[in-house]
Amino acid sequence: MRLATWNVNSLRSRIGRVEAFLERHDVDVLAVQETKAREDQLPLLGLQSMGYDVAAAGVNQWNGVAVVSRVGIDDVQVGFDAMPPFGDPPGPEARAIGAVCGGVRVWSLYVPNGRKVGDPHYLYKLEWLARLRAAARPWLAEDTALVGDWNIAPLDEDVFDMAAFAKDTHVTPPERAAFRGFLEDGYADVVRPHAPGPGVYTYWDYYRQRFERNRGMRIDFVLGSPSLAARVTGAFIDREERAGAGASDHAPVVVDLA
Repeated sequence: MRLATWNVNSLRSRIGRVEAFLERHDVDVLAVQETKAREDQLPLLGLQSMGYDVAAAGVNQWNGVAVVSRVGIDDVQVGFDAMPPFGDPPGPEARAIGAVCGGVRVWSLYVPNGRKVGDPHYLYKLEWLARLRAAARPWLAEDTALVGDWNIAPLDEDVFDMAAFAKDTHVTPPERAAFRGFLEDGYADVVRPHAPGPGVYTYWDYYRQRFERNRGMRIDFVLGSPSLAARVTGAFIDREERAGAGASDHAPVVVDLA
């Protein structure tokens, strides 16, 4: 089975690229983040005609997650237990959706950005990750994939220049500790062994030709439970999907499972 994750930065704007990506790489399951639309606004006819089923969650033009599968899509869960709210008034955001696809529990996750250190959104990010970690521990006993845009660069080699991010989110000790907690619990970063750094990224800002200069960050990950990690036969980052007109600022991450 081929599993992929991709922050598309608006599914409506990039549906053509998504359809072409699925066909080009023969993808069975795609976890999507930042769809930026309600479910009823998503252009799904093309995907459905290709044999894919879609489970999606979205409440407005922000955030939004989905799972696209041609190997079944069962036991759909929008949000995880005790997922914290945000906003004024506080409410749940469309940042997590899980489904069983081909026997694998796939969670499409769009971790909060954090904005800046000390911001309420930063504290929300840390709480969100802590609640996800607690919810994810029982899933370790199954074939589980926690995939998506984690908005964390866990190692120094995951950013093009640590000095440029010294006072920024994504690299602070509390965020990195939160990410490391999933690994300590038993999840594995199944992509890094097949796509080692430094200089290997999944995100490049549109600003100042960051992609052309390879000044990026690795913030999109596939974390697998022990049984799922044992099935991984290969993985890669489709860097070229970040190139060209109309590209997302993220590249897809692809994993092959025996």
